[in-house]
Amino acid sequence: MDLTHFNNDGHARMVDVSSKQPTAREAVAFSSILLNTEAFKIVTQGNSKKGDVLAVAQVAGIMAAKRTSDIIPMCHQINITGVDISFTPDEVSSTIGITATVHSKGETGVEMEALTAVSVTALTIYDMCKAVQRDIEIRSIRLLKKKGGKSGDFTYDI
Repeated sequence: MDLTHFNNDGHARMVDVSSKQPTAREAVAFSSILLNTEAFKIVTQGNSKKGDVLAVAQVAGIMAAKRTSDIIPMCHQINITGVDISFTPDEVSSTIGITATVHSKGETGVEMEALTAVSVTALTIYDMCKAVQRDIEIRSIRLLKKKGGKSGDFTYDI
């Protein structure tokens, strides 16, 4: 399979999707962030001086999904119909799992929007916690699944 974001001369291009039929699309992405015990407690107990870290990060992730085409050069502007960001805190490992689910009905998928959402969500947690911990680690950014479109469904095989 060839890379689609290059024209016949080898220069960057945005793929023309005008001939595709709109279909229901879904993408789910995941990331996790590793914190120390102190930062984890501050985040999960809502005791940050900067406010509710997870609520702010959730809104940042949703905003990021909506603005993906502004920061990823060859992404299409997509009519997103829904974005959900959820968190799975694990006290034993001091990690917070981040899952983003993005829906649309359109000519192209929403994988980049879901990946951007989890990335910015994790970066926002990092930003709000860096005063307490400098060695925060963002891990495992990956697409878990996608549905819809010509290429069919995909599920990450763990």
